[in-house]
Amino acid sequence: MLEEVNIQLPVTPEAVASLTPGAIVYLNGIVYTAREGVYDRIMVKGEELPENFSSISNVNFHCSPAAAPQEDGSFHIGGVTATASFRFSKYLAQWLDLTETKIVIGKGGMPVDDYKHILAPRGAIYLTTVGYGTGALLGRGVEAVEAVHWLDELGIAQALWMFRVKNFGPFLVDSDLAGNSLFAQQGEIINENIESLYDGLKAPALHRYGETRDRKDELM
Repeated sequence: MLEEVNIQLPVTPEAVASLTPGAIVYLNGIVYTAREGVYDRIMVKGEELPENFSSISNVNFHCSPAAAPQEDGSFHIGGVTATASFRFSKYLAQWLDLTETKIVIGKGGMPVDDYKHILAPRGAIYLTTVGYGTGALLGRGVEAVEAVHWLDELGIAQALWMFRVKNFGPFLVDSDLAGNSLFAQQGEIINENIESLYDGLKAPALHRYGETRDRKDELM
């Protein structure tokens, strides 16, 4: 049976250290969303972080919320759909240093070197959503929007949202403070035998520009 853990936010170093790859996590407290629009605004254009930002939340969720404005000025969050975190790798070290973020949430994992050289040295780990189509399920854990920054400038998907959450999850622990990654470990196991799947097959016909038979030459 998988281990299930409830974490109070802001997360403490002790709580982060206790999480092991493969555990299931639920979060309680304040989670913020930030992706390339926010990263660029803060770290490239020099905008200031919201006041007391790091003391309010240290959990960054890479997602696009389905946010509907209400007549009273509040927002109804119908769902929070995770986006692929590897796209933000170039920002991550500077962002963690600036914000003291200790948990990053997204989907698909990070480049392998990021676990050991960016996340782990800063006392941070990575959580991933469990499967696809869970945005509506996760949305049930959002109790309220505490604040939203740069909504007009960046739009719903890119704005910095601060959600008050309860039993927010499930999330799967991907990495630990030693830089180990569940994604990376399982990927190595799969890759050990992947070549055998092609034994005896004819070589593929390559017609389009950039196609290759060498998986190491693939481009994302």
